[in-house]
Amino acid sequence: MLRGAIAAALTPLHHGVLDEDAVEPYLAFLAAGGLDGVLAMGTTGEGMLFDLEERKRIASAFVAARGPLQVAVHAGMQATAPTAALAEHTASAGAQAVAVIPPPYFPLDDDALFAHLRTAADACAPTPFYVYEFERTAGYAVSRAVLDRLRGACENVAGMKVSDTPWEAFERYLDVGLDVFVGPEGFIGRGLERGAVGAVSALGSAFPEQVARAVRERSDDLSELRAAIEQFPRHAALKRVAGRRGVPIQPDVRAPLRGLTAGEARSLDASVERWMQ
Repeated sequence: MLRGAIAAALTPLHHGVLDEDAVEPYLAFLAAGGLDGVLAMGTTGEGMLFDLEERKRIASAFVAARGPLQVAVHAGMQATAPTAALAEHTASAGAQAVAVIPPPYFPLDDDALFAHLRTAADACAPTPFYVYEFERTAGYAVSRAVLDRLRGACENVAGMKVSDTPWEAFERYLDVGLDVFVGPEGFIGRGLERGAVGAVSALGSAFPEQVARAVRERSDDLSELRAAIEQFPRHAALKRVAGRRGVPIQPDVRAPLRGLTAGEARSLDASVERWMQ
């Protein structure tokens, strides 16, 4: 089972496609920063912007280059069939876990969402399966009823990554009987004190030492750093930080995301300098 400090990993790109040569040094950088694992192709990894074959390739590259890290792969896609296909591929490739977000755009009722998530969990069994709860991004929340049905139907349903805010929206998932990973960095300390088993952090993708420390010390003090990053297009900002820290990662992001302007890049550098010492 996953535990500890997990980076919501960036996806290295060059001219808009996976830069396989950058994956291994990137994961080595995250491991050296004290992290326990990565989640590939989540929100920070631009996962929903790639097609099925691209995502299979990315999943395989992360698993092959993992070194000492645990690798979880986000397999959520818009439709059920490709979600199941990616979940199965990910498990076959050797990932330690599969995560799936409820499909965005169409607000599914409990029966439809249960069927979707069960199909994905069954496709990757016995690899541990995690529900990725992010109401703002999906457009709707996973209900307690769906989680209870999943636990009863699928032996490999292990936990959740919960990215909801405010605290009250996050807190409701701490007593569902599943391992919970904290998404919002400002909740890491409180979440761990209340029984969460770790954090899956976007900041971990470029500031691994900061996130490893926050998990180790059960600290909520990364909100200021997160706010500094959120002034800018987040994916491009985190890739620039990782590049400045010696990772051979290009500034490329997948359209319609955009890169930083020259002025934004200068402002970002000044804003985060004290966290890069």
